[in-house]
Amino acid sequence: MKELREKLQEALVSTLPITAIVYLLALTPWVDLNATQLISFSVGAVLLVVGIGLFNLGADLAMTPMGSQMGAGLSRQRKLGLLLAVCFVMGMLITIAEPDLQVLAKQVSSVMNGTVLVYTVGIGVGGFLLLAVLKIVFRKSLSMILMLFYMLMFALALMLTVNGNQDLMPLAFDSGGVTTGPITVPFIMALGVGISGVLGDRHSKDNAFGLVSLCSIGPILAVLILGITARGELTYAVPDYQLTGSIAQAYWHTLGHTCKEVAIALGMIVVFFVVCQIFFLKLSRRRLIKIALGVGFTYIGLVMFLTGVNVGFMPIGYEVGHSLAAALPSWALTLLGLVIGVLVVLAEPAIHILNAQVEEITGGLVSKRSMMTGLCVGVGASIALSVIRIIFDFSIVYYVIPGYFISLALSLFVPPVYTAIAFDSGGVASGPMTSGFILPLATGICVALQGPEAVLRDAFGVVALVAMTPLITIQLLGFKGLVMSLVREKRAMKRILDADDGQIINFM
Repeated sequence: MKELREKLQEALVSTLPITAIVYLLALTPWVDLNATQLISFSVGAVLLVVGIGLFNLGADLAMTPMGSQMGAGLSRQRKLGLLLAVCFVMGMLITIAEPDLQVLAKQVSSVMNGTVLVYTVGIGVGGFLLLAVLKIVFRKSLSMILMLFYMLMFALALMLTVNGNQDLMPLAFDSGGVTTGPITVPFIMALGVGISGVLGDRHSKDNAFGLVSLCSIGPILAVLILGITARGELTYAVPDYQLTGSIAQAYWHTLGHTCKEVAIALGMIVVFFVVCQIFFLKLSRRRLIKIALGVGFTYIGLVMFLTGVNVGFMPIGYEVGHSLAAALPSWALTLLGLVIGVLVVLAEPAIHILNAQVEEITGGLVSKRSMMTGLCVGVGASIALSVIRIIFDFSIVYYVIPGYFISLALSLFVPPVYTAIAFDSGGVASGPMTSGFILPLATGICVALQGPEAVLRDAFGVVALVAMTPLITIQLLGFKGLVMSLVREKRAMKRILDADDGQIINFM
C-alpha cells in the first residue's frame, strides 16, 4: 500500500500541470469548452492518475522482475540461439502491450490498420532487442552500432521520399518515440542487467543503459520499410473527437473495447512467460505470486489509462490546439508550445529518476538541477519547433537529420555512459502526456492552420522531436562534465608540481 500511494502521488504530479493548463485556458476567451467536455476531461484525468499509478506499480512488481529473471535464466543456459529467440519474441510482445503505441495507432487508423502498425513496430523492437543482447554478449561499442543504423535510417528515409510516401516519415520517427514507454523500458533495462550480470561483465550497470536506444531504432526502420513497400494513396482523416451520447455511455463503450484489447496483449506475454517458467526459469512460488499480482495491477492500470486518454484527453487536446491556433498569433502559439513542453518534463516522474541516476554515475559532476534545466530547455524547444514546422509547413528531415548528426558527433567525444544514457532518455521524456495530449494538440493546430490533409505530414513528428532533444542535451552536459574533470585534474597536478618546486627550493 505504501508503494501504491507513492505511485499515485507520482501520477498525480505527472497529470496535474496539463490538467491545470486546460482549466486555465478554458477561462480565457481563446478556448471555449462546454460543461460536458470539462466533465469528460476531469473524469479522464482521474482515470489517468489511478491508471498510471497502478500501471507503474505493476511494472515494478511484474515487468522488471520478469525481464531480470528471464535475462539471468536464459544466460545460465549458455545457449545463444535460445537466448536470442526468446528475447525477440518477448520484445515483440512487450511492445504490443505498450500503451503509448496503442494511443498512436488509434490516431492513424484512417491511414493504416492499427494492428498492422502495432505488429510492425513490435517486430522492429524484437529484432533490435536481439541486436542489443548481441552487443552485451560480444561487448561491442554502442556508438559505432548507433552510427551504422542511423546512416541506414537516413538512407531509408531518402528512399521513402523518392517512393512518394514521404508523409509517412513523421509517423515512422514517432513510432520510435512511443515504443520506449513505461512498460518497455523497465523490462528491457532489467533484461540487460540480468544478462550482463550472469555473463560476468564488470560493467553490468552501464549495460542497462543503451539497450532502449537500440530498441527505439527498430520501429523507425520497420515503419520506413513498410512505407517504401506500401502502394496506393495516403488519405488521412482526422479522428472523430466529438462526444456523442452521454459521458457514461462513451466511457462504458470504450472501457469494454479496451478491456478486450489489453487482455489479448498482456495474455500473450503471460503465456510466453509461463512457457519459459516451465522449461528453464523455475522461479519460486512466492516470486510467481508477486509477478501475478503485478500483472493484475498492470492490466487494470492499462485499461484505466487508455480509457481516460481516448475519451477524456485526446478530444480536449485536439480542441485546445484548434482553438488556440485560430485565436493566437504565431509567436504566441510558439511561446505557449515552449511553456507546455517545460511543464510536460517537470511533470514526468521518470525524469526525476533519470536525473538522480546521472548524478550518481557522474559523481556529482552533472547535478540533478543541471539535468532538469537542460531537459526542460530541450523538450520545450522541441514542441516550439514542432509548432513552427506546422506554421511554415516543411519536412521533419530538416530537424531530425541535423539533430541526429550532432548527437552522433558528440558521442565521439563524451564518455560512453553519457551516450548510452542520452539515447535512452528520449523514451523517458516522451511519456504518456506526449502521445496522449501533445500529439492531439499538434493535430488541432495543424487542422486550423494547414487543413486536415497536412496532419500526417506536419503534426506527426512531435513525439520524435521530444525524444530527440535529450540526446543532444545530456551529451552536452556530459561534455561539460568531461571538461570540468580535466580542468580539476590539471589544477590538482599544478598544485602537486608547485608543492614539489617549493620542497626543492627549501632543500636547496
